[in-house]
Amino acid sequence: MSEKRHAIAPDRNREPILAVLQEVLPPAGTVLEIGSGTGQHAVFYADKFPSIVWQPSDVDADALDSIAAWRGEAALPNLRPPIHLDARAEVWDTEPVSAIVAINVVHISPWATCVGMLTGAGRYLLPGGAIIFYGPFLRPDRATAPSNLEFDAEMRRQNPAWGLRDIGVVAAVAESRGLTLDRIVDMPSNNIMAVFRRSALGLS
Repeated sequence: MSEKRHAIAPDRNREPILAVLQEVLPPAGTVLEIGSGTGQHAVFYADKFPSIVWQPSDVDADALDSIAAWRGEAALPNLRPPIHLDARAEVWDTEPVSAIVAINVVHISPWATCVGMLTGAGRYLLPGGAIIFYGPFLRPDRATAPSNLEFDAEMRRQNPAWGLRDIGVVAAVAESRGLTLDRIVDMPSNNIMAVFRRSALGLS
């Protein structure tokens, strides 16, 4: 029986995310996707960026099986087999990469995962590379939409370690890892894309 899973959210958000990725991803290189989930995004973006090697990953075994099933069906030459990756780990199973993408990960994982992703970006991003977060965040410069407040409360009921993160706090952690907030792009349904770039001076 196929392990392939399907979620509605990637069908809704993949095109708006694509428009931003087309602006911020390099013309070629390797992109590490953290928390690839079902694998739908990995297949979609590997197809849209044929000159980029797309490396999906997840910490969940069932997700890895689903990603592998989507990959096998798509048969894209630039889509690598998924790897197990816990962003909180000190060492990741990857070489330096041109970009890191995490879609709907920060708010449905512990804060340590967000810190781990930024720490790993400081280690594994090539000079000038970007780590790109998509999802709902708290914004110090504007009021939070009521729907996002309700969503935050619901997530915290499911798991007290989850919840919307303050993008200002995220940016401060990023800065301490040698990453600078490049841009925030408003997205549909009160989401954003936050792009942090590593210094072009080189890896530490």
